[in-house]
Amino acid sequence: MALLQLTGPVAEPVSVAEAKEHLRVDGTSEDTLISSLILTSRLHIEAALGLALMTQSWRLLLDRWPKDGEVRIPLRPLQSVGEIRTYDAVGASSVLPADRYVVDAVSNPGRVVPQGGALPSPGRAANGIEIAFVAGYGDTPSDVPAPIRQALLLLIAHWYEHRDPVEIGTPGVAIPGAVSRLLKSYRQARI
Repeated sequence: MALLQLTGPVAEPVSVAEAKEHLRVDGTSEDTLISSLILTSRLHIEAALGLALMTQSWRLLLDRWPKDGEVRIPLRPLQSVGEIRTYDAVGASSVLPADRYVVDAVSNPGRVVPQGGALPSPGRAANGIEIAFVAGYGDTPSDVPAPIRQALLLLIAHWYEHRDPVEIGTPGVAIPGAVSRLLKSYRQARI
């Protein structure tokens, strides 16, 4: 399985102005640093929780269909599935008709469920199935749940205050417990 981002979010869930207000920073000399901390904090939270905070387009590549036929989309929340393509042995693609599957964006995680029988097997051994999808809470920062936005601000502040380089393999400064507690309800339950 591979996951490729096609388009990123058009904005960050926290603006530089909001972060500066939270950090109590005046002036513009730290804007570039703060902007990079916003980006890295968002990416950290998205990777840790399997979330797309703002609307983003992705492509999921699979070698074969799961045994039960249901494809669980690895980024939450799922907004939509654009198309599903399969590739034959010579690399020619065909789009799977939308009436052959159901998109379940309500489940957590979102999923694609076959409808009307088994889905066609790909002929290509690797990455023979492509699913184009859109995930995220929405297009505007206000669409992102408030606890996640607050966790972002706390993580930005933490990294703003702890700029010392940490050598890999040595104990570093732990992420504040308040960030983890705010994000706890957004963690994916794993069985």
